[in-house]
Amino acid sequence: MSLDNLIKVGMADLNVAHNTGVLKTTGLGSCVGVTLFDSRTKVAGMAHVMLPSSDIAREGTINLAKYADTAIPELIARMQKLGAQVSRMEAKLAGGAQMFAFAGNNDTMRIGPRNVESCKEMLNKYGIPIKAEDTGANYGRTIEFNCESGVLVIRSVQQGVKEI
Repeated sequence: MSLDNLIKVGMADLNVAHNTGVLKTTGLGSCVGVTLFDSRTKVAGMAHVMLPSSDIAREGTINLAKYADTAIPELIARMQKLGAQVSRMEAKLAGGAQMFAFAGNNDTMRIGPRNVESCKEMLNKYGIPIKAEDTGANYGRTIEFNCESGVLVIRSVQQGVKEI
């Protein structure tokens, strides 16, 4: 991979690529990296989702990429502008770790698992199948999604490198 086709996706950010390019995000702890891919048009998208729902937003103007319920529709819309069709999209997910151990079952402390659940609910709402995932556990991840091949490379200190 050369650096000229690397498209960085920051925290609470999203981006799309067409034909060539590798979408990359780092620092996925409790956050979820959602990738969408239309293999016919070679249109790919990635969102770095921080929180499950925009219902908790306190900022005046909502950052659409920050929340599962707003990031996924925005990602789909941007991909459609490049010729992708929802009916051909497939998803891959990574992240959603439970980074810290907490006593009790307080749902507000389960950010990683709640992020994964919310992303899956939104994908299900659009009828987008999840082709593969590497979610949960208790470690961080960096991901790179190749928009030519549809391969998602996941790197972590604990698990090394894997492709899904």
